Amino acid sequence: MIGAVLAGGRGRRFGGDKLLFKISRKPLILHTIEKLEVVKRIDEVVIVTSKDNAEKLRGFGYQVILDELPVGPIGGIYTALSLGDAFVVAGDMPLLIPEFVDFIVERFERAKKPACVPRWSNGYLEPLHAAYSSDFKDFLREKIETGQYAINRAIRESEACYIEIESLPEEWRESFFNVNTREDLRRIRGIQERVL
Repeated sequence: MIGAVLAGGRGRRFGGDKLLFKISRKPLILHTIEKLEVVKRIDEVVIVTSKDNAEKLRGFGYQVILDELPVGPIGGIYTALSLGDAFVVAGDMPLLIPEFVDFIVERFERAKKPACVPRWSNGYLEPLHAAYSSDFKDFLREKIETGQYAINRAIRESEACYIEIESLPEEWRESFFNVNTREDLRRIRGIQERVL
């Protein structure tokens, strides 16, 4: 199982390249990557990014895969699946909980479905904290070719398995936290000593 870190965003809301912004003297994306490195069921971590960001990210020592499709997260997931089954996470999720990732991957392996995605009781999905089968790639290609770029819709139209978030330990929800704005950085300052 590959751990694929999506790093193709432009950080418009953040006002700059948030993935290289340092938290505790370390770039944000490295916090995410290092959490993935601890996951028992992940064999290799790769970074999936756009041509514009690739050079900046190669220096971290991980394989960098170019996402040639400028269609948002669905393109990054599609690209990651060219390497095999993948747990996909956004690069701006520094509070990732390795035990939770292991739980998702284990559920995915048992379910033998195209995807295994955490879902809130209101139906909201967490597609950038989910496991995907390499077989899902063909389905995503069909969606992309017909201009359907919403990954949530693609998941819902597949035979995905869902993990009901409210039935899990409450502390695992921290794993979904992602940094979109500078205000979000201020929000994690209070817990970074404990987590980061």
